[in-house]
Amino acid sequence: MSAHHAMQEQDVIQYLLDHPQFFDDNAELLAELKLSHPNNGSVISLTERQLIALREKLAQVQGKLGELIGFGEENDAILEKLHRLAVAVVAANTVAALTSMLYMHLRDDFDVPHVALRAWGFGPGDGGEEFVSPREELRTFASGLLRPYCGPVNLPEHSDWFGEMAPHIRSVALIPLVRADHTPGLLALGSEDPQRFYGEMGTLYIERIGELVVTALQRISV
Repeated sequence: MSAHHAMQEQDVIQYLLDHPQFFDDNAELLAELKLSHPNNGSVISLTERQLIALREKLAQVQGKLGELIGFGEENDAILEKLHRLAVAVVAANTVAALTSMLYMHLRDDFDVPHVALRAWGFGPGDGGEEFVSPREELRTFASGLLRPYCGPVNLPEHSDWFGEMAPHIRSVALIPLVRADHTPGLLALGSEDPQRFYGEMGTLYIERIGELVVTALQRISV
């Protein structure tokens, strides 16, 4: 396209912008102007071309709306699972019952194949291996987590947590159990799928799970 042609084209565009009444005064042009079809190259009227553009925009809007509805339904399903988990941990009166309910709901409701809890400083009394005081390395690691870690396995002592399945774990979510100004525990979720837990994933819901666990432990250990 020559510079002269481009200048003329811009002049036409500017003229139409400056004179919006042009097509009102020359309505017959709307029927006479012929444009190429955007898909098959056939000749169509300006009005038909506008209708095609509107249909395409409508299809895009409907697609986006469908995505939003899908996200909403998915969030509703997760919230329902969180509600069931909350009811279960609130009903638990011992740490044994709490850990049992926690493991069951995370595995059955949230489809997390491997779950391990380690908590210290709550004084539960009747706890099992989940409440054995860990090495200083793990305490330091937990204190350094400001938010859940999601990604490749990065956990001291993880072989002790996941047992014989530890060599097969490819991704984890490590949820710090924060209590006031310190972190006396971790909840670890593990998967053989390296993409199940990844660095860019949202952590809002797993943070809520961590808060539920901490609150339940505090209640039971009082």
